[in-house]
Amino acid sequence: MAAVLRALRGATTLDEDNAGQVNDRVRVLISSMLERNGIGHDDVVSILFTATDDIASMFPAAAARSLGLGDVPLICARELNVTGAVPRCIRVLMHFYTEHSREALHHIYLEGARGLRDDLPD
Repeated sequence: MAAVLRALRGATTLDEDNAGQVNDRVRVLISSMLERNGIGHDDVVSILFTATDDIASMFPAAAARSLGLGDVPLICARELNVTGAVPRCIRVLMHFYTEHSREALHHIYLEGARGLRDDLPD
């Protein structure tokens, strides 16, 4: 099968809003997404990060750049402020090329975000 463009989801949460924790949690999340799905640096097309309104200490994309993804298009946006939503949550949508089927992808949800999308394949 030829490589096709796919999208992968992931999310994590913070215990408190500080740059150290944003950096650590995003680095673990992105590393886990890449490793668990066998995604190489050159396969990544772009990454969209969203953060809830209660995160203001650091851009999540800055943590991804520290992993060597500075040449990949990265953008941050605000998550919708919905009543009852998971607090201090960072979500990721990664676009990449792969030969894997959509069903073979492993979406990664860590920390307090583990229950956000239990309908997706592990």
